[in-house]
Amino acid sequence: MVVKTKQDQITVGVAVEALWKAMALDAVIVIPKIMSSIVRSIDVIEGDGGLGSVLLFNLATYSVESNRVQTEKIVELDESQYRYALQVVKGPALTLRNFSALTSFFQLRKMGEQETLVDMKVEYETEKEEANSGEIAMQPVTSYIQLLEKYLLES
Repeated sequence: MVVKTKQDQITVGVAVEALWKAMALDAVIVIPKIMSSIVRSIDVIEGDGGLGSVLLFNLATYSVESNRVQTEKIVELDESQYRYALQVVKGPALTLRNFSALTSFFQLRKMGEQETLVDMKVEYETEKEEANSGEIAMQPVTSYIQLLEKYLLES
């Protein structure tokens, strides 16, 4: 298996500090609010919520019990550089999409007082590469940033 990457960028109309706080520091509170139809709650099951912490996502959308939770690990958290990454350890993001590994990386850059450029990258491995595997891996990452922007603009 080969590690593949897909990269994209998005500009959002919120300050970098607010986006960083919602994304990296308050994720366990914010994600269930902005994705309530998918994520019921998030528990920190290892660590203090910082680098190396393991998060248990309690999911709302799956009827099969084994797909009702997803475990992710914070593998990068650098507040001075606004860099954040989550690695899926176990769960439907892997099993239902035929990924054997999946990590999402975010790099935030201030563009203006109320504008942030978000560099997004997913690294993934699959048993069987499909033509759209990169897009499948990137779509939830892009949606997440768009939902964060909407939440922060409405708050």
